[in-house]
Amino acid sequence: MKLINNLIKSFNYAVNGIIYSLKHERNMKIHLIISVIVLLFGIFFSLNKLELLILFISITLVFFSEMINTAIERLSDLVNKEYHPTIKIIKDVAAGAVLITALNAIVVGYIIFFNDIKPLTLNLLQHIQQTPIHLTFITLILIILIVIGVKSQFNKGTPLQGGMPSGHSALAFGVMIIISNLANDALITTLALLMAVLIAQSRIEGDIHTPWEVISGAMIGSLIGILVFQLVNL
Repeated sequence: MKLINNLIKSFNYAVNGIIYSLKHERNMKIHLIISVIVLLFGIFFSLNKLELLILFISITLVFFSEMINTAIERLSDLVNKEYHPTIKIIKDVAAGAVLITALNAIVVGYIIFFNDIKPLTLNLLQHIQQTPIHLTFITLILIILIVIGVKSQFNKGTPLQGGMPSGHSALAFGVMIIISNLANDALITTLALLMAVLIAQSRIEGDIHTPWEVISGAMIGSLIGILVFQLVNL
């Protein structure tokens, strides 16, 4: 009975560690969302057992390295809360391990889904070839001009960094709208949206923009993209 109780306690401690990482680490939340999306794609494309196994292993490695990185960061802060070059190296190496596993997961995902994504990619290229290229440039230029105009009113940050709204988020979501209109495919639109969200999230992660500045930029880029393509289709 004592052995069982000890096992239950150990299991609870481990689960608490997972929950803590998900609650307090933004990257863990991002990994979780991406993992769910990838697994849903795996079901949609009917992957075989070996491909699913490789995906599971890759996803597990990313989560494992992120949790180890979190543990190292907390331990380093406990040892010395002030800046120390050695602690910086330790944190950088741990973050590098996360990056390696994430890149590995991207490569694995690309190889596994390549045969399924290839026809969709070719379809997107055909649509781009049939669409006037100036329409894309007009949309992007309009987004840039409006973002600069709004930034000038708030007088915060610089034209290329910081301030209201986020120019990177505006362009990312504008490009997402362009891609979705050109491709007219749900999967490609979802992938484009995912990339736009990751770009927007990185602006918050880097303390360059506030969430409201990022949301405002995303709204501007999306609305301009929708407006341009709706006017053309009239």
